Amino acid sequence: MKLDQTIRGSELLLALDRSSGHPMHVQLEGALRDAIRSGRFADGTKLPASRVLAMELDCSRWVVVEAYQQLTAEGYLRARAGGGTVVISPPPAAEEVPRIPVAPPPAVLVDFEPGLPDLAAFPRGMWLRAVQRTVRSLPPHELNYGADAGVPLLRRVLAEHLARTRGVRTDEEGVLVCAGVTHGLTLLCEVLRERGHRQIAVEDPGWPRLSKAVRRAGLVPVQVPVDAEGLVVDALWRTPSRAVLVSPAHQFPAGVALSPSRRAALLRWARERDALVFEDDYDAEYRYDRRPVGALQGLDPDRVAYLGTVSKTLGPGVRIGWLIAPRELRPALLALRDCGDPVPATLEQVVLADLIESGSLDRYLRRTRSSYVQRLNTLCAALVESLPGARVQGVDAGLHLTLLLPDDADEAALIQEARRLGVLAAGLGDYYSGVSPTPGLVIGYGKVRQRQIAEGIAALAQAYRTTRHSAD
Repeated sequence: MKLDQTIRGSELLLALDRSSGHPMHVQLEGALRDAIRSGRFADGTKLPASRVLAMELDCSRWVVVEAYQQLTAEGYLRARAGGGTVVISPPPAAEEVPRIPVAPPPAVLVDFEPGLPDLAAFPRGMWLRAVQRTVRSLPPHELNYGADAGVPLLRRVLAEHLARTRGVRTDEEGVLVCAGVTHGLTLLCEVLRERGHRQIAVEDPGWPRLSKAVRRAGLVPVQVPVDAEGLVVDALWRTPSRAVLVSPAHQFPAGVALSPSRRAALLRWARERDALVFEDDYDAEYRYDRRPVGALQGLDPDRVAYLGTVSKTLGPGVRIGWLIAPRELRPALLALRDCGDPVPATLEQVVLADLIESGSLDRYLRRTRSSYVQRLNTLCAALVESLPGARVQGVDAGLHLTLLLPDDADEAALIQEARRLGVLAAGLGDYYSGVSPTPGLVIGYGKVRQRQIAEGIAALAQAYRTTRHSAD
C-alpha cells in the first residue's frame, strides 16, 4: 500500500504577514520556493488542495492558486490530473542561488571561560542510585504540588548541612528552596521594592547577570568597588543604599575573600544603617588553603540573608538553590511563592536531600576538590613558565583565578587572538561597570582537562606577545 505523502497545511509552517505591504500570493510563493530549495519538501511530496490551504492560512483561494501556478511555471511544482499538486525536486539549475562559502569559526581546543564546574564529572551513578531510592520510598502524597517553601525533608537536611559546613544559624522553617542564587536574589529584591527600597549596592567588578536581576526586580544596582580585602565598606557608607549584595567567601571575578576587619565593618554598617546584607556564598565549597571561614549569616541572622546553590558543585542543570532570610522577611517571600513563583521539582529536591543526608555529596565534594587542586597547581605552574610578567590572584578557593596582565597588554585584542588560536578566556574588563583599572583575564579551570592546561596557557602567552608587539 502506498503511503499518502500529502503535507498538511499545519505542517507547512507558513505565515502570511498582512502588514508587510507585500502581496500575499508573493509571500506564499517565496515561502514555498524556499522550502523546496532547502529540501524540506521532498520530490513527489503532495501539497494540500488550494481550498484546504487557503482555509488554514485564512486567505482567499485565489492567493494559493496564484502561488501554485507561478511555482508550476518555474518548475518547482507539477499539477497532476486528478492527483493534486506535487513537488519537483531538485529545482531547475537556472533557479539555483550559488552559496558563498563561509569559513567555519576556529575550533575551540581549550576552554578557560569561568562559571562552570567539571560537568563531565557529574556523579551519574550516585544520582541514579539516589533517584532509585527516592522513587521506591517516596509516599504517594509527596507527588502532589509541593510546599511553597520547598520539600520539608530538603529544608531540614539543608539546615543541618549548612549549620555543620558553613556555620549558618537556621532551622527548617527558615529555609526557602529556590532555583538558584539569581532566583533567590530576585525574590529578595522584589520584597525590598515592596518595602520602598529603590536601590541595592553590588560589588564592582561582579557578575553582570546579578545586576540584571536587580534591574528586572525594579531596583537600581549601585556599584561599590572591591579591592584586595573584598568589598570596600567605606565606599558603601557613601551610598544611600540600605541593602548590599556581597560574596565574602570568594569574590567573582577578583577571587578575594572578605577580610576579617571588613566582615566586622560590613555588619556594623548593616546595624547602624538598619540595612540588610545579601550573602552570595559563592565557591564556598572549594577552599584550598585552609578551612573555610564561616558564613556571615552565622554572625548576624537578623541582618544577613544567605544564598546558596549546587550549580558550582553538581552543575547548573540541577536547578536547586536555597535562601535563608531574616525572620521578618519570610512572610513576604512566601507570599511571592503563593503567587505562582516556580519551585524546583519535588523529586529533584528529595534526591538532593538523599545525597546530602547519606554523605554522598560530601564524598563527591572531597573527590572533586582533589581534582580541582591538581588542575590549579598545573595552571599556576604553566602561568609562571609562560607568563612570568603577569600577577595571579584568587588561588585560595573556587574554580577560577584572575590573571593581572602587564600594562602594555591589549585585553580585547589578546582575547580575540587567543580565540583564533582555539583558546577561550574571559576579559577582566567584562565584569566592571566602567573601565577596568588593569588589563586582565579571568581563567576558569573547572571544566578544562588537566592535560590541556599547559597548551592553553602557552597559546595565551603567544596571543599576549602578538598583540603586545602589534600595539608598540
